[in-house]
Amino acid sequence: MTVHFIGAGPGAADLMTLRGARLLAACPVVLYAGALVPRELLDTARADARLVDTADLDLDAITAELVAAHAAGHDVARLHSGDPSVWSAVAEQMRRLDAAGVPYDVVPGVPAFAAAAASLKRELTVPGVGQTVVLTRTSARSTPMPPGEELAAYAATGATIVLHLAVQRIAELAPQLAEHYGADGPVAVVARASRDDELVLRGSLADIADQVAAAGVVRTAVVVVGPVLTAAAFPDSHLYSTTRPR
Repeated sequence: MTVHFIGAGPGAADLMTLRGARLLAACPVVLYAGALVPRELLDTARADARLVDTADLDLDAITAELVAAHAAGHDVARLHSGDPSVWSAVAEQMRRLDAAGVPYDVVPGVPAFAAAAASLKRELTVPGVGQTVVLTRTSARSTPMPPGEELAAYAATGATIVLHLAVQRIAELAPQLAEHYGADGPVAVVARASRDDELVLRGSLADIADQVAAAGVVRTAVVVVGPVLTAAAFPDSHLYSTTRPR
């Protein structure tokens, strides 16, 4: 059997990849994080599939489910919100499966930052304005950030920053970011990107915290900061230039 780590996407059921949906429909065992993966995504699972909500399970319990399925000869669809390559906590699961001799593969999904950019109708790499996107987070009660990965260091570059798992601290973080992007620096918060209850807030680093508080956004949101959000006067990409050799 194989454990399939599947990126379930940002929320909308039709944003799961065709490969992920095919595997989900075929696997007799499905593990999913009920707090993050919308129930609609499970509608295409087998009628007789064993559905396991991992929201209240620790790593040992999750590993036990995967190993037990392997022993029974069952393939497993292990659904993770967004894309498994970032903040998915698959690395420690794969390490456990390696030790247990359980095979697995990974199916990519639409990451939250991409869904947020789509909702904003913005490209995060605009010619002459910003060509670097930093995906990062901050730490409070979560796992500490490694030395050298402080938010100020990234903000000092002026790059587009996408903050995950940080909207609860926006009142504290906005002034720090304003030191580099200015108080009028453009910022957007996208909560529950792609879902029916999606919420988009746009503003400046001076007013975004008040907007977030008024809207009651406390989780499942990304914060996008940088001049690409409002860029209008920028050169066309070299990709379309008439001087580019073709």
